Amino acid sequence: MAETSTFENLSYRIRRDASGVWAWCKNSWREKRWFRWGAVALGIFLALWLVLWIILARNLPDAETLLDYEPPLPTVVRGIEGDIVHSYARERRVQLQYSDFPQTLIEAYLAAEDKTFFSHGGIDAGGLAGAVIDYVSKLGSDERAVGGSTITQQVAKNILLTNEYSVTRKLKEMMLARRIEGVLTKQQILELYLNEIPLGRRSFGVQAASRAYFDKDVGDLELHEMAFLAILPKAPEVYGRAKNAESALTRRNFVLGQMAENEFITAAEADAAKALPLGLVTQRSRTRSVDAGYFLEEVRRELIGQFCEAADDCKNSVYGGGLWVRTSLDPEMQDAARNALRRGMVRYHGNRGWGGPIATIDMDAGNWSGQLASSFLGINYEGWRVGVVTEREGGSAKIGFSDGEEAPLTNLPNALKAGDVIAVEQSGNSFRVRTLPGVSGGFVAQDPQTGRVLAMQGGFDSRLGSFNRATQANRQPGSTIKPFVYATGLDNGMTPASEIPDQTYCYYQGSRLGEKCFRNSGGGGGGLHTMRWGLEQSRNLMTVHIAMESGMPKVVDMIENVGIGSYEPYPAFALGAGETTVMKMVSAYSALANHGRLNQPTVIDYVQDRRGKVIYRADKRACNGCNMPEWDGGAMPRIAPGGEQALDARTAFQTVHMLEGVVKRGTGTALRSLGLPMFGKTGTTTGPKDVWFVGGTPDVIAGAYIGYDTPRNLGGYAQGGTVAAPIVRQFFSETKERMSGDPFVAPAGVRMVRVDRISGKRVFDAWPGSDPKASVIWEAFKPDTEPPRITRRDEIESKRKEIIALIKQGSAAQGEQATASSREEAPEDFVEDQGGIY
Repeated sequence: MAETSTFENLSYRIRRDASGVWAWCKNSWREKRWFRWGAVALGIFLALWLVLWIILARNLPDAETLLDYEPPLPTVVRGIEGDIVHSYARERRVQLQYSDFPQTLIEAYLAAEDKTFFSHGGIDAGGLAGAVIDYVSKLGSDERAVGGSTITQQVAKNILLTNEYSVTRKLKEMMLARRIEGVLTKQQILELYLNEIPLGRRSFGVQAASRAYFDKDVGDLELHEMAFLAILPKAPEVYGRAKNAESALTRRNFVLGQMAENEFITAAEADAAKALPLGLVTQRSRTRSVDAGYFLEEVRRELIGQFCEAADDCKNSVYGGGLWVRTSLDPEMQDAARNALRRGMVRYHGNRGWGGPIATIDMDAGNWSGQLASSFLGINYEGWRVGVVTEREGGSAKIGFSDGEEAPLTNLPNALKAGDVIAVEQSGNSFRVRTLPGVSGGFVAQDPQTGRVLAMQGGFDSRLGSFNRATQANRQPGSTIKPFVYATGLDNGMTPASEIPDQTYCYYQGSRLGEKCFRNSGGGGGGLHTMRWGLEQSRNLMTVHIAMESGMPKVVDMIENVGIGSYEPYPAFALGAGETTVMKMVSAYSALANHGRLNQPTVIDYVQDRRGKVIYRADKRACNGCNMPEWDGGAMPRIAPGGEQALDARTAFQTVHMLEGVVKRGTGTALRSLGLPMFGKTGTTTGPKDVWFVGGTPDVIAGAYIGYDTPRNLGGYAQGGTVAAPIVRQFFSETKERMSGDPFVAPAGVRMVRVDRISGKRVFDAWPGSDPKASVIWEAFKPDTEPPRITRRDEIESKRKEIIALIKQGSAAQGEQATASSREEAPEDFVEDQGGIY
């Protein structure tokens, strides 16, 4: 009862007071003019506010989205050891946390932009009034009013609004600023601001700007440099230019004075900083730690194919998703691959003279330096530079560069003219014309056990063109295809000791094409030779005989199984008439070295999103039990072998074992001096138009080809063993210390037997030597395919006839009785009775 009475009393008092207020308002409206004017003004204000809310605030973005805001960030690429080697970005952005920003840098921005930031609620009344006055004073002019925006308002504009210049945008900015202050802490607002503010030179955020203007991280900045960065929000594209250095100095020194006035620094520190120059860098240090343009472009292509390119297309985009990409790029091997291919191209080009310009520029269009800069042509080779010929008159000329610099040009080819973009090298105060090789080529190095591509070079320099000849150029592989023909023969009853005819092979192609006959490179041939000898000497006729005896459908199946390509079952494909790429050939040879297991070549190991979650992994094998918190006492977890079994492991080893002979005494002897266990095969196509070498060690497989982009004759002297093999030799020479030196290991089911190298016959009374051309070698056989222990029938017959001849001749000194006695001891049928000679 007491509670009910109290509630009734409270309700009565509220009604009484309300009726009293209402009565007072009615009386005041009738009797007091100031009340009526005030009420009208309040009503108008509320109506306007409602209209503004309907027009502006209703469709404003939700400030709470900033809690989960993810700015567009570049994709960072790391090499095989985890070091950053590149990034993919259209804007320079680096995301830092609030604690990563130096306090002095924060204070510089507060002094320059919003000194009352920590005390206002998103809008600074004093600054807003000044901005209104400035806006009114500039009405009708082309000048843009500035000031009035707090840091919170700038966050609203930069992230949630556009850069539109209007009163309505300013009102939206103010409304959003109030909402932001209710959602985020001051530290969170500052973190967004310092990471997102546009500061010129395509940089967003102070870390990116610190790199762009001073080539430093924010933690390494000095006071005067921090003050300079703080002036940039006012005019980011003005203060960073050399012609506006005086204006930048004045504004920077003003900020330093404000910092001292606000007691962020002392007056002495401010004076010392004011005495220093701006210290801006004109060119940043290289962001790549390795020259691997072709490799990194291949990574970019694969990322775009796996995810997407732009931030508007998907969450994990290449140019906005903030991905972290671990690649298989080995910087040391990449340098060796680049050097080896370039020197091979230069060596082949020799003294052929100037091959023409890289590109041409329209000098009549003006702004040649801008045209050159926008072409993005460049070169990183022995200090060479790319420039454009700006003048050519008789024997004199000038070269110009993208920064506007010009210099005299010497060593002029007759065909050189103004507008030609060429490579030059500095010589004193002038530059000399340098010649780029007209020929090109590709190189790939791969780990055979995993398929990881360690190095890739797709031409002379990726800055001269993005076409990657290692992955995009389809060329005829020539004799480098032969190991897979021989492997097919091994799978179909042949052995390395099998005798194959080195004789002309012809077959009828039909009434329209007639008969087709094959021949060896350079002609010649005849007789029977072992399969090993045929591969070591790269005999075309023996290869065709093996292919046709095994069956061309089986040969093309083998070639397709190892990933080289899909061909029709025509004999010409057994000699390399089809087309493929360096990448595919190296991958196929890696399968040989990996006991027949083919791993698809990869350049990306795994990809993480901006929060570190792995969203792509090249190696998808599961390891059950690998993440157990404690050992359960069972067998240790084992990962299944990678790749797929493309060919019999024993066949693969037999092929590798024969290809070791190519390096020891065949067409690939250019690599023998390395002293490493190596296998490989040369290749020379018809013409020759392309020359190849593919091979390597148990640790690394490498392949290279040299040829013109528009195929044409390289010259009769060009061979795989003389042009391509030295390229691979140089690569392994520069990386020799990285090789284990371990020999190729035979898989289960292979028997090593001593044979005569020439005849392939089994040997019992001698051992293989260290001489590459030793007559006795170890040969690899599958069980029950090795030569038998008893001498072959043709040798028995030969020995039988020899003994009979000796018996018939006898010895004149012994007389007829001795001869008769001898015949009794050794009857004519002795050899046949005993079954062999021992």
